[in-house]
Amino acid sequence: MLRRLSLRARLLLGVFLLAAIGLAAADVATYSALRTFLLDRVDSSLRSGHGQIEHSVVGADGDQHGFGPPAQGIDWYAERTLTGTTIASSFLVGGGSPPQLPKRIDLTRTERNGPATERVSYFTVDSRDGATSYRVRASLDPLHPNAVLVIASSLRDVYDTLHRLLLIELLVTAVALAGIGGLGLWVVRLGLGPLRQIEATAATIAAGDLSQRVERAEPRTEVGRLGLSLNAMLGQIEQAFDAREASERRLRRFVADASHELRTPLAAVRAYAELFGRGAADRPEDLARSMAGITREAERMSLLVDDLLLLARLDEGRPLAAEPVDLAAVVEDAVDAARVVDPDRPIGVSLEAARVLGDRDRLRQVVDNVLANVRSHTPPRTPVDVALRRVDGRVELRVGDHGPGLAGDDAARVFERFFRVDSSRTRASGGVGLGLSIVAAVAQAHGGSATAEPTPGGGATFVVSLPLA
Repeated sequence: MLRRLSLRARLLLGVFLLAAIGLAAADVATYSALRTFLLDRVDSSLRSGHGQIEHSVVGADGDQHGFGPPAQGIDWYAERTLTGTTIASSFLVGGGSPPQLPKRIDLTRTERNGPATERVSYFTVDSRDGATSYRVRASLDPLHPNAVLVIASSLRDVYDTLHRLLLIELLVTAVALAGIGGLGLWVVRLGLGPLRQIEATAATIAAGDLSQRVERAEPRTEVGRLGLSLNAMLGQIEQAFDAREASERRLRRFVADASHELRTPLAAVRAYAELFGRGAADRPEDLARSMAGITREAERMSLLVDDLLLLARLDEGRPLAAEPVDLAAVVEDAVDAARVVDPDRPIGVSLEAARVLGDRDRLRQVVDNVLANVRSHTPPRTPVDVALRRVDGRVELRVGDHGPGLAGDDAARVFERFFRVDSSRTRASGGVGLGLSIVAAVAQAHGGSATAEPTPGGGATFVVSLPLA
């Protein structure tokens, strides 16, 4: 049943029940304590008035004089035998009904009366007509050893006082419970307010808005700490969703670009094959052109597939070779090869000795790809500066040209796969757009990075940073 109630209702119900139990226990304790106190006071009055009654009955000389006027606080008294026969009774105040005494009275209590002790009994009985109650004290009659002297006092005033106390307690309890209920409702609403905000934020996030965050997230309260945890979790979820969406976009673009790049050489191979099927085999010139075209396009596809396999291997985190490599020697060999390929282009070289741990062939591929990118995207005879420097425990390879340079957006995306500043897909525009992607992936696999920045005076500079061995 309680599980079906809301948290607010359960909290209010718990507070209300605890308050009700506490107030009821306090009321019972107060009522019992006052009742015991009042009865003890009546018993004390009966005990003090008992001597006057004995004196009026027995007299100072020891003779029985009969019942005299009642002592203060005594409403009725009588003398009766142990078997319950009343010998005499007198002085019922107010003309009320006398007490309904039991037939047999057992004197079970010993009480000191001056130097002597006597056996007495205190008990409460109703009146004969049931209209009131009496507090009774019974003791042995000093004149008749087989008789009991009984004195009684009405409890009307005591019960009136207790009744008024009960009414006051009920009224105070009701007011206190109402106040506690109202205050508890206000406190619970105030305390659960952030939870309602978290609920609304969660609903907004469930609708698709991952940018929402829990407000009033602070470490001072439990709900605030919950908000901090939720905000941290939401931030990670948003980053994961963004990363997944970015990965999906890159994958779709990668597949589309790879399909496009492979389709071009495949279409050329197919065209040459059709040319061969139309009779090129009987014409030596056409046959040679067809075979050369097929070979050229096959090599192009082979290079593209090799690059894709290398990127896939690096994406999977497969380890590369880790051996000491003289990076200065690798750069010098790559520069010599670039001068052979493009002898008219001036290349300035400034190298410092640097050794790194890595794969020599892949590092050579990094330098070759950067130099090939410069040849593809700068005019002929444009000078190139190649520098190798040690900086704070790392080595930086800087290849700067003085060509047209890179725009801001292009500089940020130049290392993306299949991205080219020239949006055309012709071979003459500089390849398929995987060269710099391989540069960035190999550098990252070696614990380094690759960036692009403008060259002072115009152009672009590619910086590959690697940790020194």
